[in-house]
Amino acid sequence: MENIDLHVHTNVSDGKYTFKEIIDMAIKNGVTTISITDHDNIGAYTKENIEYAKKNNINLIYGVEISTKTNKCGIHVLGYNIDLNNKELIDKLYLSRNSRHIYLKEVAALLIKLGYVVNVEELDKIESVTKAHIAQDVVSNPKNKELLIKEFGFVPDKGMFVETLMNEGEKAYVAKKALSPKEASDIIRHAGGKVVLAHPVAYTYEDDLTEEDIKKIIDDMNPDGLESYYIYVDKNNKVINDINRWIKFAKGNNLFMTIGSDFHQDDCIRPEVGLINVFRNEDFPDTNKILEDLNK
Repeated sequence: MENIDLHVHTNVSDGKYTFKEIIDMAIKNGVTTISITDHDNIGAYTKENIEYAKKNNINLIYGVEISTKTNKCGIHVLGYNIDLNNKELIDKLYLSRNSRHIYLKEVAALLIKLGYVVNVEELDKIESVTKAHIAQDVVSNPKNKELLIKEFGFVPDKGMFVETLMNEGEKAYVAKKALSPKEASDIIRHAGGKVVLAHPVAYTYEDDLTEEDIKKIIDDMNPDGLESYYIYVDKNNKVINDINRWIKFAKGNNLFMTIGSDFHQDDCIRPEVGLINVFRNEDFPDTNKILEDLNK
């Protein structure tokens, strides 16, 4: 039986290590099949990196983890065996990973048209720029003081500025662009891939979703599989193994199961590449069956 890890991040998204360093870890840990699933990005799959994996007898399953939103929380959707050259996939991933910065520039254009000075270049350096960042920049800039007093009668705080100008129906409102789980699923399928709902265990602990909530997401996005074999670590570094629960859920919803470490960096707590620090040999699932399901 092979040791596989289908959920690993590199420094192309929010991981610490390069693609080649991850492959070296896989070799060291006895992993034979790996999928690099960077957030909204397939840039790690360069010709050089693919050749490096091949040279070291590591089987690559081309993958990605797409960020999506529901009305309750963020949901991550994994795609496997995707066509790396699919234009729709490439375009949608670009929009997804740059959505906050696209939003910044669209809102700034409207505010500038209204006469406000916006430090777009500085705000663009903030990785997760928000409405609050933009509003604070405007109300704290002395160049905007005269216009603010004219419009508000005083210099408002950022909250009032957001409510008056940036919320829905106001002059500087821009709808935030976010993919739904179903849209992500469609993109993956159009790129020839298999769709897997990532780490359902995380949504139960982080976002208080029930199994009924997750069933609704499943029914809407219609994935092929579920990341049932996943060790969750909460904000207090408590290690949680709810695998049996999600095996049962997957079987009850006719979904195949996948396994992933969600490795970002070494911390001596979370799973390493290949999950060798959290699973004994007898704990590993039938990885041959997982690969068979992914490659159908």
